[in-house]
Amino acid sequence: MNGVKALRIKIRQASANYRKEETTENKMTYPLPPLSTVSGALHSICGYTEYKKMDISIQGKFSSMRKKVYRDYCFLNSTMDDRGTLVKMKNESMLSNAFTKVASAKKSQGNSFFNGTTIQVHDESLLQEYRDLKVLGNKIAEWKSTEYKERIQNYKQEKNRLAEQKKTAEKGSNEYDEIVQKEKQIKAEEKEWKKKVSDYETSNYKIPISKFRSLTTSIKYYEILDNVQLILHIRAEEEVLNDIYHHIYDLKSLGRSEDFVEVTDAELVELLETYETVRSPYSAYLHYDDVKNRRIYTGMGPERLMFGTKYYLGKKYEIQDGKRIFIEKIPVVYTSDFKIRKTSENIWIDDQKNIVNFL
Repeated sequence: MNGVKALRIKIRQASANYRKEETTENKMTYPLPPLSTVSGALHSICGYTEYKKMDISIQGKFSSMRKKVYRDYCFLNSTMDDRGTLVKMKNESMLSNAFTKVASAKKSQGNSFFNGTTIQVHDESLLQEYRDLKVLGNKIAEWKSTEYKERIQNYKQEKNRLAEQKKTAEKGSNEYDEIVQKEKQIKAEEKEWKKKVSDYETSNYKIPISKFRSLTTSIKYYEILDNVQLILHIRAEEEVLNDIYHHIYDLKSLGRSEDFVEVTDAELVELLETYETVRSPYSAYLHYDDVKNRRIYTGMGPERLMFGTKYYLGKKYEIQDGKRIFIEKIPVVYTSDFKIRKTSENIWIDDQKNIVNFL
């Protein structure tokens, strides 16, 4: 079995959260960055816009795990007059947390920002602006249900009347042409009038009121890993390895955007064979097939048992509608203090006797 070339990357992080996708209230973390996180980060720094085949070995350790409390802000797409906090957005067309508090509801129900019932006012002028807009919106709604509706009905009746006249007129006659001309005029008049109404409602009510939103807050938690050390081994085509090697110091974070990384070493290494027992001081994701076939194990004695947690991690993906969709997931086992008695097709050691098991 010939040796294999791989890129070894060593990383340190003061803290990190490798979020499990299914968690919301308590944003739990994987114990190591999952395959998709590492692969996605490497693709990103190299500027790849489509999947490049690479096999990755992920191992490392952290000193402790803690929970970090944070306040979660949720902006509703409309305003609720009786609950939450009424705010005015700095820019309603952008996903931004920039806002001004207008008023807060004091109770869980029975409040009203419009009527001033059981609320705490933070900005009196903005609250009055909100109330004036609600009054205008009610007037527009009332007018559209009466005069506007009546005028639309008149247009409809006039168009029906002209359509009936056109049926009895001879095509090509002056009478027929006059009816067709009147139809065009009435349709154009209706269209122009509807546009004026729509423009007025949009500029005077819809756009201004859209700046007011209901804000709800809740206490949630992050699981945070402290003092993370990672060792990654990448196996890929030579061109891909060279791209990663030359861009690896462009890697800024792994996990959340604030989970900054320090790349302490990046080196192209030759992976080696061994027929000696090698024990790892790290935790790792191990390929399930190698665990199942007892090529890697944690238990003592001839049974070569494995103790750990099984995950299914995304590997190969396609870009669909601008999003990464994983089309291949592989089973892995997360474990610590594991060992091998010899290398095999998918299990190697490097020159520092790190066990390398590709996923």
